[in-house]
Amino acid sequence: MKTFGGPVLFLDRSDINTDEIIPAKYLTEITKEDLKPYILEDLKLSGFDPKDDKTKNARVILSRANFGCGSSREHAPWVFEVNGITAVIAESFARIFRQNMFNCGMAAIELPKADLDLIFSHSGQSDAAISINIEAQTLTMSGGGNQKTFPFELSPFDKALILAGGWVDYADQKY
Repeated sequence: MKTFGGPVLFLDRSDINTDEIIPAKYLTEITKEDLKPYILEDLKLSGFDPKDDKTKNARVILSRANFGCGSSREHAPWVFEVNGITAVIAESFARIFRQNMFNCGMAAIELPKADLDLIFSHSGQSDAAISINIEAQTLTMSGGGNQKTFPFELSPFDKALILAGGWVDYADQKY
């Protein structure tokens, strides 16, 4: 089974849109792999560099409300998938982006603002990591010698999509 979690990329802003996740000028690329170098290229956030090791090593993105707003393109989750991102955690997601994450076998996890604030307090720690247990619907934040576990909700169908590896694998198993 796929492992969910790892080093965290902290993007402390609401309304990160699909054009910031993967700029539209790259949508003519033929494969997911061709999208890889352009992850978050147009994201404007103080201190953020899309080409640094924090971005390259991240397996989880932590953000604020309305993540993935903008167009309905699947390219936004695809660029995360090809870069090894297994989960995005935010207060809320644009509906189509969220479903595209599940369809690709990745986790889109919603947490209350208070929980996000607590996790964001670890953003300065170089060892900040999150492990995610999809079956138990919990995530554990660790860093700086501290650890805290948070519950989250998934619908049974979305959970099944994630555990299957995405919509295509789910359909292969069920039909």
